[in-house]
Amino acid sequence: MTKPFRAAVVQAAAVPDDSLASAERAAARVRQAAAQGARLVVFPEAFIGGYPKGATFGAPVGLRRPEGREDYRRYHANAIALDGPEVALLAEAVRETGAFVVIGVIERDGGTVYCTALFLDGERGLVGKHRKLMPTGAERLIWGFGDGSTLPVIDTPLGRIGAVICWENYMPMLRMAMYGQGVTLYCAPTADDRDTWPASMQHIALEGRAYVLSACQHITRGAYPADFDCTLGNAPETVLLRGGSMIVSPLGRVLAGPDYTPDTILYADIDPDEVIRGKFDFDVAGHYARPDVFSLHVDATARQPVCFDTGPANDRADSSTLPGA
Repeated sequence: MTKPFRAAVVQAAAVPDDSLASAERAAARVRQAAAQGARLVVFPEAFIGGYPKGATFGAPVGLRRPEGREDYRRYHANAIALDGPEVALLAEAVRETGAFVVIGVIERDGGTVYCTALFLDGERGLVGKHRKLMPTGAERLIWGFGDGSTLPVIDTPLGRIGAVICWENYMPMLRMAMYGQGVTLYCAPTADDRDTWPASMQHIALEGRAYVLSACQHITRGAYPADFDCTLGNAPETVLLRGGSMIVSPLGRVLAGPDYTPDTILYADIDPDEVIRGKFDFDVAGHYARPDVFSLHVDATARQPVCFDTGPANDRADSSTLPGA
């Protein structure tokens, strides 16, 4: 049985236009949290790559302005590849500390970028990712859609760790997919700093009988470049995201936060046995389910827009005609 341990959620400002600097900042926070005994460290949504709060990307309905295309080019250039130096920096920090890290990044894949949560293990490095299934509102203009192939729950010595990003937490079927995989450490990287967010985190903890760890940035307009297209104004002191990070127990008790101060790390002691104690009277994917009435089918296959089927060997085209040959 897993022994109690300490977990942390990081509430800090990234460097929105410099992914490597954000990765360095994240690595420093991993070391800081680990020095305080944290074995699980959770970061906000889009901490590396930037959350473009208030940006329009020059796209009124029916029109894309040239300056918006340039904004996207810059955003795409600042996104990361999973074999790049940013992930290497994080992997080094988790290897040194032995911490398990969940962090939001903007992932570049071809001409598309995705809002992604990465899972990094102290011994194994990058062990998984979750691409946001449903970007919210105008996020759909700049982020691709994930598919069912990146809905992992990672089995670790600390428990079963999963991540659901921001308003995905309002998707009941996605939550059920997490519960069905036995998630015990439910991470919620977010950019939602509204007064209503804490109640949702308490509800999910109580619904899933899991620890919920929610992390949001506290960041001002001054952290962004001077020419950043921000509809919320250009006064450097304007707070674009105010935090609200928190940790909740499997029975809905708030253990830390919600906190709205800049550059802080919240800690809580995690007792894995509390998950089982909570499920005594409510296990939504177990004894409290009614599969005779309700069921959920999850398509966990990767959905590629272009697939090359070469057919049987005797019908196969000359390999020199195939892409990548």
